[in-house]
Amino acid sequence: MSDWDDRYKGSAYFYGTEPTNALLSNAHLFPASARVLCVADGEGRNSVWLAENGYQVTAWDASGVAVEKARKLAAKRGVDVSFSVADAADYDWSAAQYDVVVGIFIQFAAPELRDRMFEGMKIATKSGGLIFLHGYGQRQLEYGTGGPPCADFLYTEDLLRNRFSDMLVHKLEAYEVILSEGVGHSGRSAVMDLIAKRQ
Repeated sequence: MSDWDDRYKGSAYFYGTEPTNALLSNAHLFPASARVLCVADGEGRNSVWLAENGYQVTAWDASGVAVEKARKLAAKRGVDVSFSVADAADYDWSAAQYDVVVGIFIQFAAPELRDRMFEGMKIATKSGGLIFLHGYGQRQLEYGTGGPPCADFLYTEDLLRNRFSDMLVHKLEAYEVILSEGVGHSGRSAVMDLIAKRQ
């Protein structure tokens, strides 16, 4: 069993079943009834909420255990999400294009893989579409309330501005918030949001 399968194997949802507040705060910017891709979506809390709110959602995660729990959550909420098990290292980003591509706390990836994922997310975003990123900034190391304990895996404004310099950045914000998302994200946290439009 992989480390991620082991993390998700219990009956409880490791990051809870409610969407992250950053999604609630920014989803009004997404086009109505948009086709949305949720990257490394874990147990489905964000993709299921998007489907509940009228979006056409595709979601994947590397953990089969997490995807099965996501399917159960979608069934319980009475919504359809196209879930699959996939690996970020060989995901086919060119398979379809989306109005919105969402990456929420996808900071399992070391810098090389992360940069490949960012480029893939651009490929999966149609012209005029949006990328929404939400994750930990490097100040998160001061709090230790979630996320990887390595600065190279965390975001900075310069990193995100550089990696998305070929897109129109609508929002790039670093802030602090108290998270209460299951046992995985709990307490004061340093986070960042990015919304960028593919031209």
